[in-house]
Amino acid sequence: MAIEFEELLGRSPNPYVIMDKDLVLVWMNDAYLRVTMRSREDIIGRKMFDAFPADQTSESYRQLDASLQRTRETAQTDEIALIRYDIEAPDGSMHVRYWSATHTPMTDSNGDVEYILQHTVDVTELHNLRQMRAEMDVVRRADAVEARNRDLQEESRRLMELFEQAPGFVAVLEGEDHRFRMTNNAYLKLVGRTDILGQPVKDALPEIVEQGFVETLDRVRATGKPYVGRREPVAFGEDALETSTPRFLNFIFQPIFNGGDGETVSGIMVQGTDITEEVEYEERQRLLINELNHRVKNTLAIVQGLAAQSFSSIEGAEKARGIFNARLQALASAHNLLTQASWGAAQLQDVVSSSAEATAGDLISRFDLSGPDLTLPPQTSVSLAMIVHELCTNAIKYGALSNDDGKVTIRWEVLQDGETKILALTWRESGGPPVQKPDRKGFGTRLIDRGLSTDKGSKSEIRFDSTGLVCMIETQIGEDDE
Repeated sequence: MAIEFEELLGRSPNPYVIMDKDLVLVWMNDAYLRVTMRSREDIIGRKMFDAFPADQTSESYRQLDASLQRTRETAQTDEIALIRYDIEAPDGSMHVRYWSATHTPMTDSNGDVEYILQHTVDVTELHNLRQMRAEMDVVRRADAVEARNRDLQEESRRLMELFEQAPGFVAVLEGEDHRFRMTNNAYLKLVGRTDILGQPVKDALPEIVEQGFVETLDRVRATGKPYVGRREPVAFGEDALETSTPRFLNFIFQPIFNGGDGETVSGIMVQGTDITEEVEYEERQRLLINELNHRVKNTLAIVQGLAAQSFSSIEGAEKARGIFNARLQALASAHNLLTQASWGAAQLQDVVSSSAEATAGDLISRFDLSGPDLTLPPQTSVSLAMIVHELCTNAIKYGALSNDDGKVTIRWEVLQDGETKILALTWRESGGPPVQKPDRKGFGTRLIDRGLSTDKGSKSEIRFDSTGLVCMIETQIGEDDE
């Protein structure tokens, strides 16, 4: 049995209207004419928005037009859960009406949209028509959609607040010409602009082009690999390269992939922090430390000069003068090491090796140093450097470095005593001549006895074993010393 679908739709109590791809009304059933209070002759052949005019700035117009456009462009069914669209009555008065509409594409053999079938339901009086369950579902669906929309709007608002309150500067660039899509206040403040949205970077910030950053953006877009800038100087403003003082930035150009496919780059997120104050502070600190280093060296030179004058008047004091100068040089070496570390914590390995090399010279090849990476505070570093100097001097004169075969082994480790961490360092000589305990304690022995600090958490021990001198030093260390 052949079914006449046009006759079937024509007799349906549900309103139907068919329009072509240009939204011209080409057919409608009687139910549609009844709910719209129109005659067929009045609207047939007219465009939808001519037959049923609405303010193009209104939400009603935008909502209906957007749904029709989506159906036409995607060839997919599109629904409007709830829309207010007022209808003019024959007497010229406007009747407030709420509708639910479904737009179904009718395609040709090539799959192109040829017609659009609109199924329209008048839901204005739906709350009084409890027996019509299907229509009630439409209302519930509309409520759910509206609730989701409100949730999405609230979430978008929160995300925008977070975007604006980000601790660093953030911008989102789109397209091959890197147009500004979004910026937060921190970014606008950094670049000194307020009108850059929608503009390509090369037009909004021409000075960035001259500094090579647009080329970097092109490379990130082409390769899909992020670019990380650390402490990079960037100048903003007119004549930036000639007159502006650059800002120092830590930043990343992070590619944004289209649809999350991980391949097609649709944009780039720029995110970072302005560390100009930090860099300037470090520069001032460096200048102050250099000045301090210069003055300390001058002081050491004065002390050395005073010692030379003092020892020159004492007969037979050349040996004592040499020892004093060597100790002064060890102190200067430790000072230089701390200067390189900006008078902060110094690496234990560097302290030991530099002090040993300053004293032993080429004999440093006969040293074996090993232990974990460890940092020491400035005062402890100076004490350790002086102790290593004294031990080296003694080894050269009487111990393992006084012949051609002796060696020095220096080992250190971190021990745990309850909640206390202890640095244990051992100096061990071997292969040298037999050693004997001296009859008296000299300056070096007394210095070693003090350990690495003056508090009770430091101790030392010297053993004169038959195989060579052994010196063991222990001191408490804090978390910051590791």
